[in-house]
Amino acid sequence: MSKRTITVIPGDGIGPSIIDSALKILDKAGCDFEYEFADAGLTALEKHGELLPQRTLDLIEKNRITLKGPLTTPVGEGFTSINVSLRKKFSLYANVRPVNSFKGTQARYENIDIITVRENTEGMYSGLGQKVSDDGQTAEATSIITRQGAEQITTFAYELARKENRKKVTIVHKANIMKSTSGLFLKVAREVSLRYPDITTEEMIVDATCMKLVMNPENFDVIVTTNLFGDILSDLCAGLVGGLGMAPGANIGRDAAIFEAVHGSAPDIAGKNLANPTSVILASIQMLEYLGMSDKAEMIRNAVSAVIEEGDRTTRDLGGTHGTTDFTQAVLERLS
Repeated sequence: MSKRTITVIPGDGIGPSIIDSALKILDKAGCDFEYEFADAGLTALEKHGELLPQRTLDLIEKNRITLKGPLTTPVGEGFTSINVSLRKKFSLYANVRPVNSFKGTQARYENIDIITVRENTEGMYSGLGQKVSDDGQTAEATSIITRQGAEQITTFAYELARKENRKKVTIVHKANIMKSTSGLFLKVAREVSLRYPDITTEEMIVDATCMKLVMNPENFDVIVTTNLFGDILSDLCAGLVGGLGMAPGANIGRDAAIFEAVHGSAPDIAGKNLANPTSVILASIQMLEYLGMSDKAEMIRNAVSAVIEEGDRTTRDLGGTHGTTDFTQAVLERLS
């Protein structure tokens, strides 16, 4: 039986070091993958003169499964977000951001278990209609919501909830003000919810959602929402469990999936062996679950949990004094 080949994009800044950590852990767990490495971001710009080389796009399309480190999009005119470009190019319509409490972190809450399902290609991130008037006094951007996009993402959320034996889906919107775009999203989401009588449906305005997530996060299970709201809410949820270093992300389409660390490239600590690799390790766990390798996923999750709970060689953001390589070694030892 041939090995599964994974496209690996190490990324920029701390990306290569935390990706190396994740790959060592996948290998130690016996996942038996082949890796094809590709460049993107500043690294690609320096090597190839472009942020997303054609070879990288070809490898993503060929292997269909990608593990990605953080990428840097240069600030300035003419550069489009690389992550947005990848999502559009491969129709990765579902962004899945789970957050779980780990004992031993600096988090303010315990027993958090929330999945945010974010529409990934429409809304305010569609990139359409962006312009500034000649006098620089007025700026415009167009938000696009389609029935197809709304139905696709809400169906995905309910199917995920059913698959994982979740009890409730919260539809988050702003239809009281944004009556056209959020109104259509809510209307379609209500229609989809009727197909899932076994799952409780809750509707909530986005600002109220933010307040209630801070006050009573244990009341949330699966959240489904539009692109901009999902971007904000998923980061808020990450804050409940200790920050972006504890939050993975998956971008899923019909023909491809990209799993990633959701934090930035942190160039200020690149090459200093300080970064916490947990986010990308958790993203690799998402990847394993997507591939039906739940036994390997559980093995790695248990090892990471044990390291954090025991404070064994943890990084500074987890209250320790160690770096990437020591943390990785602690996880590897528990996989022996």
